[in-house]
Amino acid sequence: MDYQNKTVGDIAVQLSGATKVFRKNKLDFCCGGGVLLTEAASAKGLDFDTIVCELKELEQNETENPDWQNKDLNILIEHILKNFHEKHRYDLPELIKLAQRIEIVHGNKELCPTGLMEFLVKMEGELESHMQKEEQILFPAINNGMFHFVAGPIEVMKQEHDEHGKNIEKLEKIVHNFELPSDACNTWRACYLGVRNLIDDLMNHISLENNVLFPRALNH
Repeated sequence: MDYQNKTVGDIAVQLSGATKVFRKNKLDFCCGGGVLLTEAASAKGLDFDTIVCELKELEQNETENPDWQNKDLNILIEHILKNFHEKHRYDLPELIKLAQRIEIVHGNKELCPTGLMEFLVKMEGELESHMQKEEQILFPAINNGMFHFVAGPIEVMKQEHDEHGKNIEKLEKIVHNFELPSDACNTWRACYLGVRNLIDDLMNHISLENNVLFPRALNH
């Protein structure tokens, strides 16, 4: 892969495991995925060659990703619905319960993620509203070939994606960048694992829409 001329978003959707490298280095591959990797690394003061070495190592062990740039759009949409929309709806209620338990039992501890439950409830509401707009307006328009209609809804979805990106940053602050006390209970550990997975899923969700689905629908 020609990393010199690839955007962070392109690499994220083409190379399995690349998102983990980007998250470790705090490189935005979803809302800010349109930036060349060289520029993104430079802006963060990171060594481009070191990141490329990590990505090339992934290439050697790569299990092939679906070629979403060439799959039918209805198949891509079905993938998004099953692997992201359904998963967000399944995961968030349980995370809210775990967060509530942590705040009730461990509220006096320094590393307690105070406000986590309330913030997850807020995220759940915003995500549900966002996903319903996609399911009721944007996705049917794409599936029915109404491409002349999609520019407006896509712009709204991208703006909401930016807000989701800000929520991810706030979420990481609330959980103290996942720092746990040495005696953290299993509920606390399970909650943080779930929050990590939620963030990964949400970033992959946004990346696939911003970098593949939306451009393809607009250029159809």
